[in-house]
Formats: sequence, structure tokens, C-alpha cells
Amino acid sequence: MISIVVVSHSRALAAAAVELALQMAPEDRAPAVEVAAGLEHQESVLGTDAEAVAQAMTRAAERSEGAGVLVLVDLGSALLSAEMALELVDPAVASQVRISPAPLVEGLVAAVATAAAGGDLETAAAEARSGLQPKLAQLAPTLLPPAPARDDGTAGAGVPAQTDTTEVRSVELAVGGEHGLHARPAARVVACVARVAPETTVRLTNLTAERGPVDALSLSAVATLDAQRGHVLLAEASGPLAQEVLVELVDLAAQDFGDLPAPAQPLAATERMDPASSAEPGVAGSGLEAAIGEVVLAGTELDVSDALAGSAEEEMASWRSAVDQALARLAELGERARRHLGQGQAEVFDAHALLLQDPVLHEQVERRVGEGISAASAWEATIEDAAGRFTALADSYQRERSMDVRSVGERVLRLLLGKEEPEHLRGGILVVDELDPALAISLDASVVTGVITRRGGATGHGVLIATSRGVPVLTGAGAAVNVPEGTLVAFDARSGDLFVDPDDDQLQAVEDLIDRRRAERSRALAQALDPVRTQDGQALAVRANVASVAEARVAARAGAQGCGLVRTEAVFGQWRTAPTVQQQVEVYTAIAEVVAPHPVAIRTWDVGGDKPLLFVPSEQEANPFLGARGVRAFAADPQILLDQLEAVCRVASARPVQVLFPMVTTKDDVTTARELLAQAAERAGLPTVPAQLQVGIMIEVPAAAIQADVLAAGLDFVSIGTNDLSQYTLASERGNTRLARWSDHLEPSVLRLIRHVCRTAPEGVPVGVCGTMASEPNLACLLAGLGVTELSASASAVPLVKERLRGASIASCRELADRAAAAVDAEEVRGLVSARPAVGTAR
Repeated sequence: MISIVVVSHSRALAAAAVELALQMAPEDRAPAVEVAAGLEHQESVLGTDAEAVAQAMTRAAERSEGAGVLVLVDLGSALLSAEMALELVDPAVASQVRISPAPLVEGLVAAVATAAAGGDLETAAAEARSGLQPKLAQLAPTLLPPAPARDDGTAGAGVPAQTDTTEVRSVELAVGGEHGLHARPAARVVACVARVAPETTVRLTNLTAERGPVDALSLSAVATLDAQRGHVLLAEASGPLAQEVLVELVDLAAQDFGDLPAPAQPLAATERMDPASSAEPGVAGSGLEAAIGEVVLAGTELDVSDALAGSAEEEMASWRSAVDQALARLAELGERARRHLGQGQAEVFDAHALLLQDPVLHEQVERRVGEGISAASAWEATIEDAAGRFTALADSYQRERSMDVRSVGERVLRLLLGKEEPEHLRGGILVVDELDPALAISLDASVVTGVITRRGGATGHGVLIATSRGVPVLTGAGAAVNVPEGTLVAFDARSGDLFVDPDDDQLQAVEDLIDRRRAERSRALAQALDPVRTQDGQALAVRANVASVAEARVAARAGAQGCGLVRTEAVFGQWRTAPTVQQQVEVYTAIAEVVAPHPVAIRTWDVGGDKPLLFVPSEQEANPFLGARGVRAFAADPQILLDQLEAVCRVASARPVQVLFPMVTTKDDVTTARELLAQAAERAGLPTVPAQLQVGIMIEVPAAAIQADVLAAGLDFVSIGTNDLSQYTLASERGNTRLARWSDHLEPSVLRLIRHVCRTAPEGVPVGVCGTMASEPNLACLLAGLGVTELSASASAVPLVKERLRGASIASCRELADRAAAAVDAEEVRGLVSARPAVGTAR
């Protein structure tokens, strides 16, 4: 196996880069990596030493056993030292060495992954040179070099031409990891494929984003597929071990390509004494989401106006030193997160380190410093520009990534200004502008009772890290927390209630709320996999709504008793061409296997309104929400629907499956749907619709709710979609924020329709709810009291929904439902169902 030498001005930078890169390779197949960085006996001094580089090259050549040595350098004199070192080493060693022009970090990651996969020196060098391609694809796609031609004559990306007629096998792979197919999971794919190369070749295509195909042996090519969570990849293999490698890839995808969170290790006793660590790391989703404490203001304002500029050389040296120190601290924080919270949270700090090494930012700082301003001012302006680009994005999650940019920026800025890091704060409720991931991992969760941010949303990395450690966080409080230190505050992050200087009643109510949630959380997690039976013995089912195989896997782990709604239009939402029958069979089978032995309810294409499908033709309509939606969309041409129903019949012949028809309004709709199902069964080669395939309809419009007895006659079940039922009952588009006050699903008129469906459905036809209401634990007992016997919730809500139902009796649920249906408005209903007693006026 080839060896690698890293030449850098900074030992801290080199160590961090090597640590990051080695995460891309299994320990038993990692290449040897030698480091020549900094100056001997002067660790804090930046520089390179040609003699030290020559020694590293010699050691690397010995360890490579003739396979070759790839040298990666950072900049300037590192390259000069590497070239000089070639003149100092034995000619036999020099002949094995290749100095790469690749970017240090990206190139090192690619080279390590390629070497671990068995790539030779030429392949590793090529992959290292391509290391910037993923970043270019994301930030500057026009700068990407043209892709080589595919064997079909169209543009591809590193795709080996197929020159023979060997059979090509294929499978679809769901990307379920939170961060998608980033560098580390991509490296695992490359390593998997490398075991069968070169006799067997594998190509990957991102069907969702329409990228590829690419050679699965190329890390840079796989990374540029931009495979995000929820995307579907097509893996095509040809060669003698094609089937074997595809099976391995399916298994790898089932484990989120190795990104399933590792269990957090308990802190050692010595670390528990460290005020910058938590004695109770916590697990994801375990926070009580409420807190009481005195305000502690984190950090000091960073003002660059007084920063005096020295010479350009002095300012750049100061800035580079600050970056190096920041990189070293990020490496420490990443290791802490990796040990206590798992790899997923640690990657936040890896990403911050990569951002600090972005050559575009470096160029902007150097340009600004060259214009005569201080390094601090130049860095602040550069970071604000970068953060502004995120803030301008349409997607809310991507907009909140600006917090990560500012977090990195403030870390370096503090070092430049000589300001103390706010990572040693005492207990209480911390008030910050935005929650830095470094601060979040450093908080002592045993004494810090909560965090309030003035701005930023709930998906910021700092917020996610804090909540994963069990620290409650209330986001976006604004000026409400512009109060002096020591002010007593209390908050409930679920409701958004914030009480500044609470009175005795408010304080007691929040204390009681915390006690209840602590007990409820423990019970819910301990019994997540147990079935639901109310206090008076009524059995109820809690299932999950899913839109991918990965989501089904999460639901199964959360205790869902099957899938009450598979949103097929979401599973295939980004496909430009309709999935084949076989492709659908594979996906539906995979979901069914994940939740077995429980049933899976596959909803047929729910298109129209706010849910278009690229492969379903549609005409522009003046009012699409009242147009060709659901089964209506296929009245003229049912071919795509027939394909889907054929796939459902094939899966149902061997597994417990239900089919659910959306947007049904008349008895004729039901008749047509059943006739199409019979045709599909015949196309599948079955004598009739599989006896075990249960057939149901969605109740989503008032007309269907009013005549549920007629529409449900002869069916196996019905499922109420409360989102659309509320929208159509209240004549308020659910996506229109201006109509929020008129589109509340707790309006008594909506509740009465739900109760009417439950009361009039034919004997033996159970009624479920799969809308948003089923995911709200506070509403579980209300729905059960209205007559609902099955709730299909979001996967994360399943344990708490089950716990709420276990703690109630059907008699009490019915009493609550009667009072809610007789209420004047939604606010009165909300007061009845809330587990939180009224504690005053919320902000």
C-alpha cells in the first residue's frame, strides 16, 4: 500500500488534517501517514524543514514496501522544502515519491480513502487532485472541468466505459444519514467497491438530483453526487462479483453508510471534575425542553474598530497564527464530541475546520489586509460576506448554516482581539446571540439549566448539540432577554413560553411541568417498544408516517407498530421519470421488511395542489387545491397509477400491506379505485387482489367525512388526513401563513367531523388519523376519545404518543372529546388538552 507524507507549516494543522483523513479508512486498511510540520523543538513556531521532510519521505518509502509515496503540502515554503528534500534522500527513495499539487486537507482525505481502497500511487494522486471537486460542485459549479464522455456519448463524471456485454445488475440505495453521503460514508462506499475491483465495476447515479453516473471507485466523483438525506442512488454493477457487491452496498446503506450514531461513552471520573464537561452527556431527544434559572450573559462584544493595522506581513502572520490556534481547539472539541456524543456531532467541528481552511476565504482576507486594514477587520468583513450568502438562500435549514460561519469567524476573531472564550461559564440559563457548537459541547450540563438565544432557529448545530446533551434551548427570544445578569427566567421550549422574573404561580407551574416531563420521558423511552393499552384495557395502535426506508428504520426503533402512511409521492418526489413496477416493488418491500411483522399502508400517488410530481402530467389550474388531486389526477390516464397498484399487489402477496387511496369524495371514486386495483392484480399475474391486501381510503374533505358510512362500506379501514380536512373545512389554505388563525385543526367543527366519521364508519372498519394531529402527544387522548383507534405519527413522536395513551382511560378520553367538541373555539380546546397548566401570558 502507498504511504503519504504531510508537509505543513503548522504541527497542529497537520495533526488535525491527518486525524480527519484517517477517519475515512478502516483501521486495518489505513495507509501509513508521516508528518513533517513546524520547526523542531519549536512547536509553536510556523515553518518547514527540508531535512525533516526528507526523513519523513524515507520512513514512508520503507513502510510502503515499494508501492510509492504521495506528498501533500500546504503552501509556500512547504513546497520548496519538499522539492529540496527530494535532493537529500537516496535516489531510490526519490524515484518512489510524487509531490501533489492538491489542496492539503481535501487532497489528503481523498488520498487516504483511495489508498485504503487499494488504489495505486497514480490513482491516489489523481483523486487527491480532484479533492476540490465536491466543494466546487456546491459553491462554483461553473469552475468544474468538463466531465469525460460516457459510453452512451453523453457527459459523465469519471465513469468507466462498458466495452463488453456483461450483464448489468442494479439496486436502489436510500440515503438516510443526517448529513447525506459526505466524505466519510463516501469513503466507505469506495472501500466496499474496491474489494471487487477491477474484475467488477460499479457505477453510482443520484436519481433524485439527477447526477451521475460516476465511478464508485472515485471518492471525489462519489462525493460530487450531492447525495443528501432522502435521496435515492442507483448502483449498477457488472462483472463476476456484481451481485455480491450490490448486497454489500445494500447492507451498507441500511446502516446509513456507516453513519448510524455511535453510543456515547460515559465521561471518566476525572473529566467529571472538569467544569468544561458534562457529567450527564444525554442522548438525542432526551431534553425536558423547559428550564428555570438566573440569566448568565455569555461572552463579550467583539469590536474591531480599535484594532490597529500593522504591516500587511504582520497582520497576515497574526491571522494565520489565530487560524492555527482555532484549528487546534476545534480538533480538541471534535474529539470530545466524538467520545461523548458520537461521530455525527463531531463532524460539526470537522466541518468548521474545513471552513477555516477554505482558500477563497484566505484570498479575501489577504486582499483586504493588502488594502491597509487590520487582520481583525478583514476577517470580520470576510465572514459577514460568507454568512450573508447563506442567509440569502431560500431553504430555512441552509439559511441557518450562517450560524456555523459566524461561529467559526468569532472563534478566530476572539483570538485576534485577545478576548477570552466563553466556554467556562458557570451555571444558570445562558443568554447568547446564537449558540456556538463549541460552547454547546463545552457546557457543563450538570449545572447549566438551559440556554436562550436572541436569534437563530432550532436547527443550528449548536442548538442540536446542546439538546442532544439534554440542555433545554429556547431560540429566537429577541429583545425579551435583554435583561441584567442574575434575572430569574423560566421557559418552555415546546410552547415557546418565556417568563422573565416569573411570579410564584408561574414559577410553580414550570417546576411542575419539568417534573412531569422528566417522569414521562423515562417511562416513554423505557416502554417505547411495548404495545399500547389504556388504563381501562383498550388496545390502540401507534404507527408512523414515513417517506423513505431510512425513516421507516427510525420509526421501527422508536416503537412504531408499522407504517400508517407511506408518502409515495415523497419517496419518489424528485424523480423526473416514473419509477418502474420493479423499482417500486424494491422500495415498498424494503420498507415492509424494516417494520415487519407490522403492516405498511402505502398511499397511492397523492398529487396536485402543493404536491406536484415531475412524472405526472398536469395542466395549470386556477385553483389547484380544488382541482385534479389524488385519484382524480388519473381519471383520464391511469397508467402510472396502475403501475403503482401492480407493485403494491406484488409486495402484498408476501407481506402485510395496505393500500390507501387519497382525496376520495364520492362512491364512484371508491368503485373506480377498486376496479383499477383488480386490473393491477391481473397484470401482476395474480388470479385476484391478494386476500391479505387491505384496502382503505383517506378522509380529507367534508363530503367524504359526512358520508363515511357510504364510502367505507366494504373497505378494510379509513384514515383521516387532518391537514387537508382542516384546510377544506375551514376554507383556509394550510400553507398560507396569513390564514393561520383561520386554519387551526383544533377548531370544534373539525373535531366534530372526526367524531362523525368514527361514529358512522361501518362495523369492523377501524378509523385512523395520519395528519399532523396524530404527532402531537397532547392530542393523543383527544383523538382516542373521538373514536380513533390508530394514530400514525412522525417517527420521533411515537414514544410520547404511546405513553400519553397508556396513561389515560378511554372513559376520560371520551369525556375530554365531548367537552372539546362542545367548545366555542380552538383556543378553548387547546386549554382543555394542554398538559401544561396556564401560567400567565406567553411572550
